[in-house]
Formats: sequence, structure tokens, C-alpha cells
Amino acid sequence: MDSEFDVPTWDQIYEMLLSLAERIRKSRFKPDIVLAVSRGGWIPARVLCDLLGDLNLADVGVEFYLGVAETKDEPTLARPASVSLAGRKVLIVDEVADTGKSLKLVKEHVASQGAKAVKVAVIYSKPHSIVKPDFFARETGSWIVFPWEIKETVRKIIKDSAARRKSREEETAKLVKAGVPSELVERFVKEVLEEKEC
Repeated sequence: MDSEFDVPTWDQIYEMLLSLAERIRKSRFKPDIVLAVSRGGWIPARVLCDLLGDLNLADVGVEFYLGVAETKDEPTLARPASVSLAGRKVLIVDEVADTGKSLKLVKEHVASQGAKAVKVAVIYSKPHSIVKPDFFARETGSWIVFPWEIKETVRKIIKDSAARRKSREEETAKLVKAGVPSELVERFVKEVLEEKEC
């Protein structure tokens, strides 16, 4: 993994979600339901429900990522939408449009369920995504490490460095340089190594 990291804080994410909610309101798109793409879309979808007026929240499960910047060839629908989408205006929410393959799969699924209208909102969009989100707060080419997945990222770095005989210290130092507190990285490295010993 030779990724540059973007490490937004909780406050920065909330500001971006406030901006997204404002863009959605100004677009005059009024969703009946917010559909979170599991797992990354859960938190932003919940916040957007609140910011857009206490909307109904549902989720859909997609499996795609294997590690940091590492995916399967194609995403798979692990769990269909948790509610009926027929005749409803649906706002699909995820944290990032990276390859766009997961969002494409979810959009196709939502359309096949008879949704009346579909829009996509993400916090970050990457320039190479095959799906251009209708609403996004920032564009980046970096690997984003969200506050709700720091330990998961450390776990993947440790696994990746062992598999590729890379220096774990060099890779975790990149996280610290990007803004993850060093004491948090050290704590998670210790916990992950202890988990491996069990």
C-alpha cells in the first residue's frame, strides 16, 4: 500500500454533511427514504436523515473492499434494501465514490425495485469513479480514513505489511503524518497484535 491518506475529523465530516444537506435542499430533490450503503454509508446517512428533516432510513449491503485500496474484481449485493423502494424517491448515501462500482450496483438494485427517482450523495468523490454522485462535498485522489474506521485501517496495514514484507512502522507513520493521533495508532497496533496472538 503506497497510498496518501486524508484523515477528516468528526467536525470536518459534520461540516461536509451540513454542506451536502444544503445542496440537496437547494436541488429541490425531496427523498422519501435515505438508503445507506452498508457499512460505510451508515453514519453519513443517519446524519443526513437528521439534517434533511428526520427522513426514513434503510440500508443495503454491498461487499467489495478487501483491504486498504484493495477490492474484489466486482462488488456483490450481500443484502437487498431493507424496505420496499417501489414508487419512492430514494437518496443513496455512502461515504465515498471510489471506483463507483458499488454505487452502480446499488443504483441498479434500487431501479430494479421500482423506485420513482434515485439520487446519490457521498462525502468524498474520486475523479476516477464510474458513477458521478449527484451530491458530494469534496473530491480527492487520496485514501480516506474516516474516524469510524481507524482501527480497521490499522488492522489492514498490519496484515498488508506482513503479507508484503513491508515496514509496519513506515505505513503507520503515514497515518500519523496525515492526522491520526499517534497515541491512537499505537493503541490500535498493540490491540491488533494482541488479537493475532489469541
